[in-house]
Amino acid sequence: MKHRHLIKSLAIAASLSVMGANAYAADTIKVGILHSLSGTMAISETALKETALMTIADINANGGVLGKQLEAVVVDPASNWPLFAEKARQLLGQDKVSVVFGCWTSVSRKSVLPVFKELNGLLFYPVQYEGEELEYNVFYTGAAPNQQAIPAVEYLMSEDGGAAKRWVLLGTDYVYPRTTNKILRAFLKSKGVADKDIDEAYTPFGHSDYQTIVANIKKFSQGGKTAVISTINGDSNVPFYKELGNAGLKATDVPVVAFSVGEEELRGVDTKPLVGHLASWNYFQSLKNKENKAFIKMYKDWAKKAKLPNPSSVVTNDPMEATYIGIHMWKQAVEQAGTTDVDKVIAAVGGQTFKAPNGFTIKMDEKNHHLHKPVFVAEVRADGQFNVVWKTKGPVQAAPWSPHIAGNDKRDGFATKP
Repeated sequence: MKHRHLIKSLAIAASLSVMGANAYAADTIKVGILHSLSGTMAISETALKETALMTIADINANGGVLGKQLEAVVVDPASNWPLFAEKARQLLGQDKVSVVFGCWTSVSRKSVLPVFKELNGLLFYPVQYEGEELEYNVFYTGAAPNQQAIPAVEYLMSEDGGAAKRWVLLGTDYVYPRTTNKILRAFLKSKGVADKDIDEAYTPFGHSDYQTIVANIKKFSQGGKTAVISTINGDSNVPFYKELGNAGLKATDVPVVAFSVGEEELRGVDTKPLVGHLASWNYFQSLKNKENKAFIKMYKDWAKKAKLPNPSSVVTNDPMEATYIGIHMWKQAVEQAGTTDVDKVIAAVGGQTFKAPNGFTIKMDEKNHHLHKPVFVAEVRADGQFNVVWKTKGPVQAAPWSPHIAGNDKRDGFATKP
């Protein structure tokens, strides 16, 4: 009899223990962070993981979401595109996160899309991309081509931008550079640029020898005023910019405008030979406003608290700002919906506004899951920061389907449930 009572008591204790654990779990909201912390993309993505953790900690310190603390679940897909899908499935199916903040390359985003659609997960994607996509389960907080690539080329074609006549489209060999350059080639041709005045070249992820490519750029530029559009991604940017310096190819000769290089990527480069080369983004650390001042201070304080490498020299950049905005917009939508239910949150995200570090109150489009964002073109300074040389008057509405791609006039701007 005593033995049966002991077994019953142990069973009750175990049950209470499980209930306690479940009650504790119910007091937190799990959120996933899906960024490469190793491999070729770690140079860019690690800072986004840190930005997400910083933002989550700040939200928790200010009461959390719906009275609950956010619990970050961090995974490392290691710049391995199939592994992104595996890690996404783990976050949604095993860890039961309410939302995922992550991906950088378009190939990683496209790798995880089927998982988010199958499991009805929610992804906030924080990096500029090629467009030609509109998914119910994704909010795109980076730029579409009309919010980065097209304005940058228009600037370089203008008198203020140097009146370029010839173009080198140089990128990493995957979907974002190839699709962006398809859009840009069509745009250039619509402006009267001949095929012979457009050169196109691609290198694999992790490529490090740019001597021949830079020599070819130099030779091509002898045929007329030339600009380079760079969609090189990841750590390949370091040897590319070093080779530009070695070859003495200055911005006054052949300006390079980059769509995937910001303050973080330039930390590992001697920027003195690169002064005057350009980048096009929706945010730069050098912007002067009170929101940006607070954002920079928050990240510098986080770097010290989290004991990041060289905390005194950390920088902020565009995808970091887009990560920060995305997390806050998700928080606002959850609080508006009163739940983390994915369908109800998705319905609430459209129309959310946020006073961003770029100095503007920006809005999530009610229909197309993209932000309305300002556009800046800026020159590299000797200290690795940027001076803005051109900007839009205000936020620009995203056009996910480029009008320069045939058939897009028949696309609508709605993100509907499959």
